[in-house]
Amino acid sequence: MTQTTTPSSTSQTTQTVGSATVIGVIAVFLWSCLALLTSFTSGIPPFELLALSFAVAFLASLGILGLRGAEGFRGWRQPWNVWATGFLGIFSYHALYFFALKAAPPAEASLIAYLWPLLIVLLASMTGGQTLHRRQLLGAILGLAGTAFIMQLRSQNSVGAMPLAGYAAALLCALVWSSYSVINRRFNNVPSSIIGGICGLVAVAGLIGHLAFETTVRPDTGQWVAIIALGLGPVGLAFFAWDHATKHGNLASLGALSYLAPLFSTLLLILVGQTDASPILLVPALLIITGAVIATSQQHKSRH
Repeated sequence: MTQTTTPSSTSQTTQTVGSATVIGVIAVFLWSCLALLTSFTSGIPPFELLALSFAVAFLASLGILGLRGAEGFRGWRQPWNVWATGFLGIFSYHALYFFALKAAPPAEASLIAYLWPLLIVLLASMTGGQTLHRRQLLGAILGLAGTAFIMQLRSQNSVGAMPLAGYAAALLCALVWSSYSVINRRFNNVPSSIIGGICGLVAVAGLIGHLAFETTVRPDTGQWVAIIALGLGPVGLAFFAWDHATKHGNLASLGALSYLAPLFSTLLLILVGQTDASPILLVPALLIITGAVIATSQQHKSRH
């Protein structure tokens, strides 16, 4: 018997993909808080911050999953390749990103690293089994242009040798995160609760890196508040949301929408007075918002 796809089932599938994509936007917004919260942890070494913030995310997930007893941890019973993919994607991204920010001017390194949304759009069409629409590619390119504009506004003139190591790390950072986001699609039957366990592994790896390369700095009260906020938001809930979105949402649209993060980040820094508001910010804002609208707009075909 031949199975047919009914309009209702097609509509339900579309709604599921759409809701998962919206959940991905939650991750994007939480990541936009990363720069602001990290600024409140000034003085804490990168690997120490990585270990502490991911430890918070791990402990929070233990508490939430523990409410369901042993049933809550059933999703952690996965093959080694599932664990390896999540750990390598999340830990490698952060390790490379921290190195890039140290080895190259932050604005330039951030711009190169933020090629990952565009790479997601391209990789999704090549390996993710999804059709790349021109509107999605255009939206991603507009987002990249807007992000480049913001990074240039933040950058300061510097004279010195070209930091090739920092640029290379930033590029690898973009390749790692975009590849992880697309590969993660293959594990769409794995519950997102596994992210809690992966956060624990990242915390341990961060601790090892800290003990090997850094000197411990004891956080003060304000820094602890920022660390806990980081662990619950940008390096906690955000990864659960992103995991669900990359497994069930539209990867190309997610890539284009991810360019909203630097816009949100800049607006938050303006709101708290850490950077000056400028009318020229309207230019990248319009580029990014226009790109997001174009990328997520539906193509309507006339019916006869």
